[in-house]
Amino acid sequence: MAGQDTNNTRKARRQQPVDNTYGHLQPQALDVEKAVLGALMIDKDAYAVVCETLYPESFYEPRNRMVYAAIRDLAIEEKPVDVLTVADRLSKDGNLDEVGGPAYIMELSSRVASSANIEYHANIIAQKFLARQLISFASVIETKAFDETSDIDDLMQEAEGSLFELSQRNMKKDYTQINPIISQAIKAIQAAAANKDGLTGVPTGYHKLDDITSGWQASDLVIIAGRPAMGKTSFALSMAKNIAADYHVPIAFFSLEMSNQQLVNRLLSNVCEIQGSKIMNGQLQPDEWDRLDKRVNTLLDAPLYIDDTPGLSVFELRTKARRLVREHGVKMIMIDYLQLMNANGMRFSSRQEEVSTISRSLKGLAKELDIPILALSQLNRGVEAREGLEGKRPQLSDLRESGAIEQDADMVLFVHRPEYYHIYQDDSGRDLHGMAQIIIAKHRKGATGDVLLTFRGEYTRFENPEDSRLGRKSKDMGGEIVGSKINGEQQPPMDDGFNSLYIPPQNDGPMPF
Repeated sequence: MAGQDTNNTRKARRQQPVDNTYGHLQPQALDVEKAVLGALMIDKDAYAVVCETLYPESFYEPRNRMVYAAIRDLAIEEKPVDVLTVADRLSKDGNLDEVGGPAYIMELSSRVASSANIEYHANIIAQKFLARQLISFASVIETKAFDETSDIDDLMQEAEGSLFELSQRNMKKDYTQINPIISQAIKAIQAAAANKDGLTGVPTGYHKLDDITSGWQASDLVIIAGRPAMGKTSFALSMAKNIAADYHVPIAFFSLEMSNQQLVNRLLSNVCEIQGSKIMNGQLQPDEWDRLDKRVNTLLDAPLYIDDTPGLSVFELRTKARRLVREHGVKMIMIDYLQLMNANGMRFSSRQEEVSTISRSLKGLAKELDIPILALSQLNRGVEAREGLEGKRPQLSDLRESGAIEQDADMVLFVHRPEYYHIYQDDSGRDLHGMAQIIIAKHRKGATGDVLLTFRGEYTRFENPEDSRLGRKSKDMGGEIVGSKINGEQQPPMDDGFNSLYIPPQNDGPMPF
């Protein structure tokens, strides 16, 4: 009986499934590595073909890694690459004996007759290297996942960050001959010509702003900056309402500062012209209930997607943005605001470096998805210390925490309300009560200048001046472009009758948002 039990136990063990996860050979192609190295030493032009695909660490065999490093150094120094020069460089570096001496170098060069297939072979080595990187990445994450002391949320962020870095390092885009690009450009011009309003991008709903920008353009990173209480969020939400509700263009709004309920309350105040405090406490007059009932339909079914994830990382944004574009056809993304984002899973020596990475990632995402990304940004306190009308005017150098924001952005706009600083007239004597300046400080594709809009703080709303109900005639202050610059040349300000009497709204005054 004892012997039978032993046999049954052995039989049961044999029938257990075998775990094939471990014991695998690392992905490698040693013969291909040798063929590539041999081709590099018989063709002086071969290195230029593979230099953007292969690095020393791409080679699995340590000896091959050292040989390729020697070839790379010779090519960078513009010296001949052959059996003798490679052996000499390895000898100087003290690595010749380690790779097997001159005999190994001769063996490599004798393995190939030409470099005809070197590009194909190089891609095989690169794919094997990427596979090894993925295995290493998965192994590290698996080990940490088994660790009971690991925080799973932090591990998720780290995994996403590491995978993002890995994909970015291995993402390459080849060059394109100019002919198909010209064809695309001609089609875009023809499409713009067929559009009577001249818009080629996502319209803002602000006519004079659209005149300068032709709408928000695909693949652009647009920064909208301002000091607190200038109305950045109100401006962004007013645009979001115009784009989604009026033009029916699908957009996504990522709010890191406010909840989705707070954002919707602001939108209701904006659309229904009901003060924000009344929306909060529900103390509406009969006519206001009537407006709410009628105008809320403007927002219903609007293709506006709101995400209020706090502490959103660039990696989470990338994942969500891809899904929104794929599943809902989103044509534009808004982020409120950039400095509240993070790049979890990556290490930085300073906050400036992290903000630089976030800014660069947003620009890369805009290009990848081929849609405009509009990000709000804070300004530093330098504005407050300056005196006078021009002193309070924001500058590119005021962008907070990173000069990279200015460099990465295709457009930088400032929201500026002189009235907030008790400045009620500009240098030309124009009345600035209840007005906001949208200052286009950087524009890679066109003019810079100022656009004047009406700010109705009690409704968290920006309007075209001609649409305002503040008693102005439609010709007054028609959102004109003030001091527009084209290619750096100052243009004279337009005069379209911006001297009419200002009639203040009948309320407690603008509320800073």
